[in-house]
Amino acid sequence: MIYTVECSFGDPASEVEWNDFYSLEKLPALISVSGFHSSQRFKALNSGCPVYFALHSIDGLDILTGDEYRQKGGGNFARWQQHITDWHRNLYRGIERAPAIGEGEYLALSAEGPEPLFRLGLTPYAMHAVAMEKFPEHRWLAKVERGNAPDIKRLPDGVHIYTPMTTQLTNHGSVTVGEGR
Repeated sequence: MIYTVECSFGDPASEVEWNDFYSLEKLPALISVSGFHSSQRFKALNSGCPVYFALHSIDGLDILTGDEYRQKGGGNFARWQQHITDWHRNLYRGIERAPAIGEGEYLALSAEGPEPLFRLGLTPYAMHAVAMEKFPEHRWLAKVERGNAPDIKRLPDGVHIYTPMTTQLTNHGSVTVGEGR
């Protein structure tokens, strides 16, 4: 299943420190939770959506309600909570594992159907919300080669493009975090 967390951050003075915390501490803690298989963070390149997007592959909802998740910091942003805005969490079926988005790639998301992504020459993967907010109920994601990226200013309605802030962390190997903000 795919667990998504998206938000914006309302305090420019502490945003760099918050991003360091999230990318360097929180993601590695989450990927150490039994049932988490991959985690990656992104930043939106266009407006009309939350600025930050995290994409996790997990076994199911019970992982997010378990003691290990809570003990390792799941859902707790401590001192950052007051600055987190436009926060949304969803659990989706349809894709077992999130694709890794590399340095030369972007992540494209659509809540308007797969057609806008097809028109951009992309291959979308369908997801259906099954828990948490359940909105948007359907979402499609696709990898975008940076050299073939669409004009950000001319994207179809409901399509958002994200650049990776981290490499995809897995619980099966290295947990190196790439640079990027």
